[in-house]
This record gives sequence, C-alpha cells and structure tokens, in this order.
Amino acid sequence: MTTLAVTGHMDLTDESVPLVRAALRKLLAEYSDDLTGVSCIAAGSDSLFAEEVTAIGGRLVAVIPSQDYRAAKVKPDHAAVFDHLVEAAEDVVILPHPTANRAAYEAANTELLRRADRLVAVWDGTPPSGKGGGTADTVEQAREAGLPVDVVWPAGAARRG
Repeated sequence: MTTLAVTGHMDLTDESVPLVRAALRKLLAEYSDDLTGVSCIAAGSDSLFAEEVTAIGGRLVAVIPSQDYRAAKVKPDHAAVFDHLVEAAEDVVILPHPTANRAAYEAANTELLRRADRLVAVWDGTPPSGKGGGTADTVEQAREAGLPVDVVWPAGAARRG
C-alpha cells in the first residue's frame, strides 16, 4: 500500500484546474492498485487530489485542521465539494485545535506528512512566505524528513492574483 499526502496552492486559475487534474490523474495512476490519499480537502489542489484519489478507487483520509474549519474557512462555492469529500473519506481526522489558524494548519501539515510515504506538491516552486503552513513550507518539511516529494506543476498552470 502506498500513502500519498498532498499539499498545494488553493488559488489556481480556472484554466489551470483541468491541467492540474490531468497531471494528478497521470501521477496517481502509478499507485492505483493500492492507494491511500491524505488531504486537508481545502479548495484548489487539495480537493482536486482527493477527487482523483476517489475516482480511481483509492482510499481517502481527510485531515481537518480545526474544530471550526468547515464553518470558518469553507467558502460557499467550495462547500458542496468539501462535504462530498468528507462523506467519501474512509477516515476523517479532525484535529483538536478550536480555531482555524496558522498553528492548526501547521499541525495538519505535520499530520499529513506523518501518515505519508510520499508527498504530492501542486506547487509552482515559490519559496516559503514566512507565514508558515503554506505549500512551500510543507515541501521543505517533507524534504527535511527525507520524504520523497513529487512536484506537479504542468505547463500552462498559473495562480490567480
């Protein structure tokens, strides 16, 4: 069994979504025989990964950063996808943090990495922002721990903003 965790940008452009989805599908196909995917199922990359894991019959583990995450951080345009993925998950781990904040996100990333054999990073290569808990921070943490990282950033992918 292979357990892949995901980290990635939330702010993919609409044009990037099908490109990233196709790249994830191709990567996950290598593990389709016995795959567990671990994701915080945030909007963007986390949810695309989770959807592709379930589409190929993999097991999904959802790591929710805080007790109030659904109410405080899941925007209306992502709520249906979030709820569907929580229902599809074989295991839902809600961390004990009462509020969604940097400490909760860092704890969630640590939990993702603790459970993973490899990290899939939907990442444009930008260095850490210094805020902690972001994609680059998680990649750095995985590499420091000796965890293999598969970077997914297909040609044409971009972030909003």
